[in-house]
Amino acid sequence: MIHASAIIDPKARIGKNVTIGPWTYVGPDVSIGDDCVIHSHVVIKGPTRIGRANRIFQFCSIGEDCQDKKYKGEPTELVVGDRNVFREGCTIHRGTIQDNSLTQIGNDNLFMAYVHVAHDCMIGSNNILANNATLAGHVHMGDFVILGGFTGVHQFCRIGSHSFAAVSSVVVQDIPPYVMCQGHNAVPRTINSEGLKRRGFSADSISNIKKAYRLLYRSGLTVAEAATAIQALDEPALHGFVEFITDSERGIIRP
Repeated sequence: MIHASAIIDPKARIGKNVTIGPWTYVGPDVSIGDDCVIHSHVVIKGPTRIGRANRIFQFCSIGEDCQDKKYKGEPTELVVGDRNVFREGCTIHRGTIQDNSLTQIGNDNLFMAYVHVAHDCMIGSNNILANNATLAGHVHMGDFVILGGFTGVHQFCRIGSHSFAAVSSVVVQDIPPYVMCQGHNAVPRTINSEGLKRRGFSADSISNIKKAYRLLYRSGLTVAEAATAIQALDEPALHGFVEFITDSERGIIRP
């Protein structure tokens, strides 16, 4: 159902069984997939592609021009996957030509109230960004990440899958997978063992991830030395971990 007061540009593409509430604006070059629910007073601009069964609550701004001063109106894009929830007041900006001209969001993410996702961010699936969490431009985030409320992430940082940042953390370097961090600036505290249990990681895998954490942060080894020692654990769950810490351009968070 599309409310009579909603403004839908004739060039927008609206899927089947889509609900659009009163006083919502959907611009040209916007595609909205089947079964989406868009509440009142939402603004969606394009080029933006939104997948199936997303829920967008009131006062969100989706697909707006970015705030990068280098942006000159180029037709960059926002691509959103399926079953995401954007709570009240979220702001999600399109990309810039200085990167890949794309901001991309995967599936099954929860963006709580007033979350901001800046230009050129690449976000995976099954993440939770709590109220007022903010991603600066060019941030890359894996899957099953939790950012506590009021967490701020510096531009070009990478956030590894299954990591966790506590409330009001300020992230200025990369967070490796599985790591829990906290502080201003954020520092590693432990691994996200409870989250790993909930996601079906075996006791042996969690034990090896704990060993990897100690090798990286408690042994006095360099990152390169720790990576070699972690590889020797021969734990499949740590293959991406080693690649993450050795490929980091900003450097990983440190105690």
